[in-house]
Amino acid sequence: MLDPIIILAALICGMISRAMGLPALIGYLAAGFALHEINVSGGGILQVLAEMGITLLLFTIGLKLQPAQLLKTNVWGTTLLQLLIMQLGFAGLLFLVGWLFPSLGNSFGGNMVVAFALTFSSTVFVIQLMQERGEMASRHAGLAVAILILQDLAAVGFLVATGSKVPDASALLLLLLIPLRPLVLRLLAHSGHGELFTLFGLVLAIGGAALFQYTGIKGDLGALLIGAALAGHQKSKELARNLLQFKDLFLVGFFLSIGLDGWPRAELIAFSVALGLLVVLKPPIFFLLLTRLHTPPRTALLTALSLGNYSEFGLIVIAVAAETGWIAGEWTTALSLSIAVSFLVSSVINKQAHVLYQRWRGTMTRFETHRVKERYPDTSDVKVMILGMGNIGTGAFDASAERYGPAVLGIDENDLKLAKHREQHRRVAAADASDPDFWQRVNLEQLELVMLALTNHQENLLVARLLQSLGYTGRFAAVVRFNEEAEELESLGVSAFNLYAQAGAGFAAHAEENLQQA
Repeated sequence: MLDPIIILAALICGMISRAMGLPALIGYLAAGFALHEINVSGGGILQVLAEMGITLLLFTIGLKLQPAQLLKTNVWGTTLLQLLIMQLGFAGLLFLVGWLFPSLGNSFGGNMVVAFALTFSSTVFVIQLMQERGEMASRHAGLAVAILILQDLAAVGFLVATGSKVPDASALLLLLLIPLRPLVLRLLAHSGHGELFTLFGLVLAIGGAALFQYTGIKGDLGALLIGAALAGHQKSKELARNLLQFKDLFLVGFFLSIGLDGWPRAELIAFSVALGLLVVLKPPIFFLLLTRLHTPPRTALLTALSLGNYSEFGLIVIAVAAETGWIAGEWTTALSLSIAVSFLVSSVINKQAHVLYQRWRGTMTRFETHRVKERYPDTSDVKVMILGMGNIGTGAFDASAERYGPAVLGIDENDLKLAKHREQHRRVAAADASDPDFWQRVNLEQLELVMLALTNHQENLLVARLLQSLGYTGRFAAVVRFNEEAEELESLGVSAFNLYAQAGAGFAAHAEENLQQA
């Protein structure tokens, strides 16, 4: 049974870390080290939780795979070049340190593995950062996540390569899983949206991994492939959201187990801290690569800064390498310290991300390519702008178009969604509503109404404040779901439509109209 003191220590340290504005996983690492000092061990169940966390991590990565997004040049080009540059840079540094300080030296393979682990950025850190800033639907968040997925796929390739078992002939039978996709999706739909749906997802991830493991193929790869087979369907997106908390909770076991292994040598601790501080070199590399591959400077900067950290996936890579004897086990705890330091540095820098862009905007725009300049949408003669073209935004667009005609413009970042709107002859454009460079190309004086139908409250707040800072004096309207959201927006002069409260009035009006027609 898992010792209650372990759970309590993880909770307390995680909450302290979050209160300091840092990712909770730094607290989990600290809890592991603290528990090690008082001779508390996790036992077998902690290892089981850690393995389940890794399996769910790979399964959810598979669920999110979008080939069209990953095949964009600024995604795969940046990722491959970044991995190559950082691999060579960190490997060279490790060989130099090993030559100057033989006690810190590794074999050739060991140095290459450590360098490889340091090339990744943290998915957990980036998602938490974007969610807290209300930017999960922004262009830079989507770009960062796409790069992270490709990085994770590279790590998965390494994990597969470390498998010592040769696949059995029975592995060929796994091809029979391909025609089962429609049946699995039908069962997912039939399982509803509650605990049965989530349980089905857990069975797919853990059961699929076990099935692949049985045929001699690494189970983690099986979880990724099964997730990828379901990607692109609406139920797969919902499943990824449902499993997110389970994945994060189980990964707590992994981070705790790292700390419970104890501290590395004193000289290795000092080197780990130095490696953590070197993370400041990551954002400039990302920024230069992204802008050269035709990414707008602001998007490139915010993406680069969010990726300026090391990854928990690097710990997994090092842990696997230690198990196979490629590297000493103490490098697992050493790298955990580097990751913790990188999170501290990255958190401080990212708090000033938007301020840094505004301060250095003149310099940043010099990196803008001609292809980027041609991409800004035509906003001439626009009087009504609708931000977010989902179901609510589409309804608002159609209602507004009856009065304003072609003077209505819908803004969204989903290319597939925009293509469907254009087929239905709606005037839409691709843009990041939180990007001041976009708004500075809009004639704000002739803009009469901005309707905020973005995916969450924080994004609506962010855009409202941005427009007011740019001098917009027209009208605002926004969709909210809770009274406290309405109060916060109305304090900024935004007219709030409570989707839940006012939907009832609309439903009653609809029912009354139908009764009168009957």
